[in-house]
Amino acid sequence: MDKQTIAVWFSCGAASAVAAMKTLEKYGQTHNILIVNNPVIEEHEDNRRFLKDVEEWLQHPIIEAKNKDFPNCSIVEVFDKRKYMSGNLGAPCTMLLKKEARYQFELTHKIDFHVLGFTIDEWERQKNFNESERGNTIPVLISELITKEDCFKILRKAKIKLPAIYSMEFPNANCIGCVKSQSPTYWNLVRREFPDIFEKRAEQSRRIGCTLVKRKGKRIFLDQLKPTDKGGKIKSWECGIFCDTK
Repeated sequence: MDKQTIAVWFSCGAASAVAAMKTLEKYGQTHNILIVNNPVIEEHEDNRRFLKDVEEWLQHPIIEAKNKDFPNCSIVEVFDKRKYMSGNLGAPCTMLLKKEARYQFELTHKIDFHVLGFTIDEWERQKNFNESERGNTIPVLISELITKEDCFKILRKAKIKLPAIYSMEFPNANCIGCVKSQSPTYWNLVRREFPDIFEKRAEQSRRIGCTLVKRKGKRIFLDQLKPTDKGGKIKSWECGIFCDTK
């Protein structure tokens, strides 16, 4: 009989890299493993280096899944076309560049199981994905109680250099200027490390009419954010095929 297929959705983050390793380790002999990435050009350029390093480490190809309607894989193009950036409905960049890209990929690839980089810290997000998207997931990290910090340690032990974005105090390898974040702390970190991107997000969000940041419980435009404004600790998530704004 043909082997069943497991798709591992690799986001260029530490957790999804370790999830791919664990999947190959556990199921590589019994299943057909596809490691799939949804490229986004607004991610830090070092993410592509990380992808190649992980590919070599795993000795397994990482293939791409793109939305045919957005071949440039640009969140900026998505925002301009949809006239929407982020809000109660989530972020259209994830919907179109990741979710829709996955749906299109599934039309040409029979997938029996999905693996995402949810760590034990994110068991609720795994549960939500199971209930709202696909129930046929394998929680490879959660089943071993693996944390985000554990993923960093595993990669360092394997001598895989983490994506450069982590060294700049960002907790994940998402797009620079990720519109899911409402944190003043996060956006002022973007302003400090990538002032040109901060200005571009500020201009586009003002033009579209989207208040991306929340200060003292009230949503404001990025150009209203003061450099001294602070929020709580920046929350971490892997920007994969499941979107929320927590």
